[in-house]
This record gives sequence, structure tokens and C-alpha cells, in this order.
Amino acid sequence: MPVRRQISEPFGIYSITFTCARWLHLFSLTNGYYAVYNWFNYLKIQGHYIVGYVIMPNHVHAVIGFMNTGKSINTIVGNGKRFMAYELVSQLEQRNSYSILVQLQKLVNDTDKSHNKKHEVFEPSFDHKECISVNFIEQKLQYIHMNPCRWNPALAIQPEDYMHSSAKYYITGEQGVYEVYNYMLLQDVDLTRQR
Repeated sequence: MPVRRQISEPFGIYSITFTCARWLHLFSLTNGYYAVYNWFNYLKIQGHYIVGYVIMPNHVHAVIGFMNTGKSINTIVGNGKRFMAYELVSQLEQRNSYSILVQLQKLVNDTDKSHNKKHEVFEPSFDHKECISVNFIEQKLQYIHMNPCRWNPALAIQPEDYMHSSAKYYITGEQGVYEVYNYMLLQDVDLTRQR
């Protein structure tokens, strides 16, 4: 993961990636995929567009059209990670996964401990790339959709067979578990106007 970098504009189409702390398989261990879907729902309510995604056992890739809401994209993603972290910790507690909870507690730095942070669920930074062309969006979608097939061992033979991905929609035209907004339609949306 790169060093924390601010995204200067409060709008735009971005490919983002965030990772569970120490690459732990927290999404699969907790069946916490729904936490990402809940965050996506919140983003949609705020006026943002979920263009594509894949939720892997230990990381998330998403292509999101961020509408100008007056909040920075870094804040929006940071708040989302915090929201998902609470959900994942709750699931770990319900499953009595104490050894993992202890690992996550040990990762919290002293400054965050002084602010009552109890668990470091995600790596502090996230990767982002601005999608400045349709071609770049297509490249990003193809890359993220192939992730489950490249996993060792593979989570799917064909990208469209992996449940927690938008590949099914882009390959077959049929929405999968979570409904996404086609990137071609996003070309006609003015993301700059403040909502």
C-alpha cells in the first residue's frame, strides 16, 4: 500500500483498493462481505456511483464515481473503512475469534490507543488511481474481475462465477449480488456539481 496521499478533488471516478491489516482474511473469516455492501448502499444514498468491485478474502477493489458532496474522498473512504471495521470486529467477537482480535489489538499504535482505538482492522492507507478515460476504467475493471481467478488456490474458474464481484454484470449483462452502475452511463453524469 502506498503512503497516505490526499486526493485533491472532492469528485471523480477512482479505482480504490484497501487491505485488511497484515493481509488477514477478515472478510472470509467473518463472512463480512455484507459490510462492504452496506457501505456501498450508504455511498449510493449520498449520491455516489458503484461502478465495479471485487471483495476478496483480505482486500477490496472498487471503481467508484464520487459525486461532489463537499467531503474529501479520503474522508469518505476513511469513514467507510471505520464503519466496516466495527462490523468485522463485531463478527469476530460473535465467533469467539479471540486470537485474531488480540492480533488486531496489538497492531494499534500508541497515538490511536490514546484515542480509544481498540483494533487495527485495515491497513491505514489505501491505494487510489483516478480513472481519466473509458479505456482506463475498462482496464481497471478487467484487472479487479480477474483477481478471484488468480488467487491461489483460485476462488473461481471464470470471473463471472465469483459471487462477490461485478464481473457477472459486465460479462453476462445480469446483475450479481450487488447492483452496479454501468461506467458508460456515468459519462453523462456531472460529478462536479455539489449535491
